[in-house]
Amino acid sequence: MAESLTSLSFEDALAELEKIVRGLESGQQKLEDAITCYERGAVLRRHCEAKLAQAEARVQAIVERADGTTELRPLA
Repeated sequence: MAESLTSLSFEDALAELEKIVRGLESGQQKLEDAITCYERGAVLRRHCEAKLAQAEARVQAIVERADGTTELRPLA
């Protein structure tokens, strides 16, 4: 759980976030552990949102022409 966010892919971050949610939902953690997990989950959520925003920008940069070919638009 201490892995650096910069090295986490979207999929890995999402899997860790799902694991945290399952742990919190179980109610079996000590309060301090639950708070720590909740904090990590909040960071992972922001990381996932940023990764999704980056992917969306890349997809939006691909524009289909009328003839069916595609071109890349420069990202702003």
